[in-house]
Amino acid sequence: MKRGFLAGGAGPSARHSRQRSALRAWDDVSRILRRVRVCALHHVQLAMPAGGEAKARAFYCGVLGLAEVAKPPHLAARGGCWFESEGVRIHLGVEPEFRPATKAHPALRVSGLAELLERCRNGGYGVVEDEPLAGYRRAYLADPFGNRIEVMEPSAA
Repeated sequence: MKRGFLAGGAGPSARHSRQRSALRAWDDVSRILRRVRVCALHHVQLAMPAGGEAKARAFYCGVLGLAEVAKPPHLAARGGCWFESEGVRIHLGVEPEFRPATKAHPALRVSGLAELLERCRNGGYGVVEDEPLAGYRRAYLADPFGNRIEVMEPSAA
């Protein structure tokens, strides 16, 4: 086989044609990426079992201090609840064959971490403290349904 040629008779011109095609495809992707971008996280959806709204309110409002917001009427019929506070939105939706998220989780930046953990312990909610992570003290909570929630507070400088 001659140097510079590929098996099957594809020579340098065929290889260059494939490279040009790949570059054109990347140019198309680049144009799309300049027009479309992820701007922010709107909300996090967690699952809950049917009929758990009172437990959700006790935890998300009573312990975490989030405010409940009304779901739009066409979604309210499905059950669940929505909570928010200062740029944080957590939606709980009813899942018929509910299983808690014990690994995947939202991480909430908080102030007053020690007080929050004490409130959780006093309320019977699971708390697992973890090692600090790059400038944050943190722990994991279990909501009333067993969903994992990370809470993080910036470490004192």
